[in-house]
Amino acid sequence: MTKYQGGCLCGAVRYRAEVAPINERVCHCRICQKAIGAAFNARLLFRIDDVTVEGEVATVNSSPDLKRGFCAACGTTMFSRRDSRGILGITSGSLDDPSLFKPDMHFWTASKQPWVRLDDGLPQYEGLPPA
Repeated sequence: MTKYQGGCLCGAVRYRAEVAPINERVCHCRICQKAIGAAFNARLLFRIDDVTVEGEVATVNSSPDLKRGFCAACGTTMFSRRDSRGILGITSGSLDDPSLFKPDMHFWTASKQPWVRLDDGLPQYEGLPPA
C-alpha cells in the first residue's frame, strides 16, 4: 500500500495515512477557491481515524459543518474536516509526493474559472456528485 505523507511549508505540521483514500476529487466551488487561494481544491479524502497528524493545526469553519485546517505557524492549508461524517480531506499540494494524487472526478464545475480547461476525460458535475 502506498503511504501518503506530507505537511506544511515550514515543517511544523506533518501527517500520514497508510490506507488508500476513499476518493480523490477536484472541487471547483467558490468556498474551496477562497479557502485554498487557487482555482480549485485537489484533495484526497480519508476517514479521520486513518490519518495521523503531528503539530499545531489551527482551524476555521468555512461552512457550519466543514472545518479547514492549516499550520498555525506558516498558514499552509492542508485539511478540510467534516466530523459529522468522520472524513478528512488532504490537499494534494501538501503531499510530499503530489504525483500520488490520481483524481477520479471534478465537481462544482458550475463555479470553475473560465480559463480552466477540463479535458482529462474525468466525470464532471455542475454541483455535488451523485451519492
